[in-house]
Amino acid sequence: MATKKTPAAETPAPETSAPETSAPENAAPANAAAENAASGNTPQHFPVVVIGAGFAGIALGVELRAKGITDFVILERSSGLGGTWRANTYPGCACDVPSQLYSYSFAPNPDWSRTYGTQPEILAYLEKVAADFEIVPHMRFDVEVADARFDEDAQQWRIATSKGDYTADVLISAVGPFSEANIPNLPGREKFAGTQFHSLHWDHDHDLTGERVAVIGTGASAVQFIPEIQPKVGKLTVFQRSAPWIVSRLDRRTTGVERALLRKLPVLGKAVRGAFYTGIESFGLVGFVDKRFRHPYEALGKLQLLRQVRDPKLRKILTPDYVIGCKRAIFSDAYFPALTQPNVEVVTAGIAEIREHSIVTADGVEHPVDTLIWGTGFGMPAGVFERIHGADGRSIADRYREAPSSYLGTSIAGFPNFFTTLGPFGVVGNQSAVFMIESQARYIVDALKMMRDKGIARVVVRPEVQEAFLADVNARSTDTAWLTGGCNSYYTTADGANSGLYPSWSFEYARRTRRFDAESYEMRTR
Repeated sequence: MATKKTPAAETPAPETSAPETSAPENAAPANAAAENAASGNTPQHFPVVVIGAGFAGIALGVELRAKGITDFVILERSSGLGGTWRANTYPGCACDVPSQLYSYSFAPNPDWSRTYGTQPEILAYLEKVAADFEIVPHMRFDVEVADARFDEDAQQWRIATSKGDYTADVLISAVGPFSEANIPNLPGREKFAGTQFHSLHWDHDHDLTGERVAVIGTGASAVQFIPEIQPKVGKLTVFQRSAPWIVSRLDRRTTGVERALLRKLPVLGKAVRGAFYTGIESFGLVGFVDKRFRHPYEALGKLQLLRQVRDPKLRKILTPDYVIGCKRAIFSDAYFPALTQPNVEVVTAGIAEIREHSIVTADGVEHPVDTLIWGTGFGMPAGVFERIHGADGRSIADRYREAPSSYLGTSIAGFPNFFTTLGPFGVVGNQSAVFMIESQARYIVDALKMMRDKGIARVVVRPEVQEAFLADVNARSTDTAWLTGGCNSYYTTADGANSGLYPSWSFEYARRTRRFDAESYEMRTR
């Protein structure tokens, strides 16, 4: 999804079989909520339960309180808030959207130290916002949702967690799409005798100094951590399936004068935010307007490559063979220089086998390895969607595997009293995710306010409304760069369809979600 927003989502590595995702630590058996209820456990009841305490969960909390709704709880499986910005701690972890835009409109921060926020600074920002808006008291940490099912008789959700059961009138998922590590099931992976870990679970206790390190994957997270580890390792072998488009990041430290002006003149901060918004929104020209708009953007990428990689052979290896925007473009000024160093080798041959102390590629070459780092992105959809079940008993993940579906990325037919942020077709490839999250939080909370004002006990999007929405976005996706740009990425499904990007402008989406359109939903009063 582009313009994240989050520590970058990587392009998966070459695979020989289906990828695996890391399993939840506290997963419970199917229908655990019903089993626990039958055993006599008394669940805690909250009218509104939110899953996830990252950017979306905090935004929802702020919007709920602003509308006078305070009887809600936010369940978070980690030991603290922050979501992906707490989970990802790999070296060089940072945002690829400028900080003035990758922040809440209702909580501007004039004190960002750099153009692009680093992981520690973004986490500190989220902690401050949650404290300032009194959201922390609503949070419950170290609580993993194991099972959630809607009880039609009680018109409530029954939710089993690692720390007891809950019931809720409304369940909201604020879980980001990049929350579960994706590790391809390559032959011999389990036989590797050295240290191996995914970028999402960085092993900070392991010293890479002087080691032979292999990195599988060249997506956005790998682009960030490779320049950080390259000076330390003895030999770095980067296994690249396809070359990413790299554009200059132009990151720099902000000055004290700039920060003082932003504090004194809030209108200046709004102007800066607006400028960044317009620049990033323009990426939609390539994505869904006309691929011929790609040429200026591709020229910037080619210039970056020509300027930083003098070796023609390496430059050819690092030249993308697909339209920019087909996959997520990456902003970096450090990646190419790292790859030109004498202790780095870029390998493009597919991986045939992983052995105890090496990786063998399809051309028969054996590459000695002490430590293996997976930069292979994230499992989609989020793992918790395996455990949220609709009225027919199927999970959200079951639906997603058939075909990504939702209405506006916020509601799913067959899932009463359930809402989600950044759901399928509720994400754009040409804007900050925070902008979309704020639009969705307003829409969802407007729905909850209407339910309370009118005594609505059950609300679910009409199937025909969802189908019409899906038909529209799929029709508008047919000639986008994502589907016809000559690449495979997480922007597309296995059969080549749009996997969930909204194929239009973010401001158009914000207009559509300005109010809850009750006429699109089936409702039942108490």
